[in-house]
Amino acid sequence: MKYRVSVVQYHLHTINSFEEFASQCEHYIKTAEEFGAEFVLFPEFFTTQLLSIGNGQGKSLTINDLPGFTEQYRELFSNFARQTNMHIIAGTHVIKKDNKLYNTAHLFYPDGRIGEQAKLHITPTEVKEWSMEPGDSFQIFETDKGKIALLTCYDIEFPEIVRMAKAKGADVIFCPSCTDDRHGFHRVRYTSHARAIENQVYVVLTGTVGSLPTVDFMRSNFGQAVIITPNDIPFPPRGILVEGEINDDMVVTADLDLDLLYEVRERGSVTTWRDRRIDLYPDWEK
Repeated sequence: MKYRVSVVQYHLHTINSFEEFASQCEHYIKTAEEFGAEFVLFPEFFTTQLLSIGNGQGKSLTINDLPGFTEQYRELFSNFARQTNMHIIAGTHVIKKDNKLYNTAHLFYPDGRIGEQAKLHITPTEVKEWSMEPGDSFQIFETDKGKIALLTCYDIEFPEIVRMAKAKGADVIFCPSCTDDRHGFHRVRYTSHARAIENQVYVVLTGTVGSLPTVDFMRSNFGQAVIITPNDIPFPPRGILVEGEINDDMVVTADLDLDLLYEVRERGSVTTWRDRRIDLYPDWEK
């Protein structure tokens, strides 16, 4: 089975209205549609661009104001998914539940359903500066093209959670990310390669580019879209199916061949999933 994925390097810049945000998102959606994509991935925290609108009195909005855009955000991407018949992983958006903030990935299905996965591992900045809470549950999402997982940025740096995702049947990990410098970028990038090799899965990763000069902790972004494969003969030698140009505003697209994953799991040069020493450490399939 194959399906086509487009990955957005979303350019953050100051805007004046939700309509401007919607127009920019529509540009990326239409680009993916023109390439025949069936899945589209946006980055983590890309909706913080809405905070640059300000309050109309010369003051910037804060992270606590972002949940106020949730209804508009959901309606926008629900409409995109229905109109294009695509599965859209619309990055993450900050929502409020029981007066607590959660950095939550959203999957918009073509039939109108919306899946949510709160970020499970949150960074010190998210805790100290934005008072965010970690998600308390992990799920796998069923799609017409198989099972996928949504793990956000810092999540991919924890091997246990990706082991669990693969054990639950996920063949593709979609990872929206947001990093502000090379150090953070490479932490997420290198560990994404490790997770793809360890579990013989695809990792689809992207990050924000550009800057929001009036939004705290979003003034600097360092990002790149990439689709990462296991490192074995059916795949490119560097384990990179496609990647964008670092810090450019662009969309990259490629086809994921799930049959190749099944092939290397059974008779690859190495069979890392099959060769786990579950007599020594947990068997997440149980």
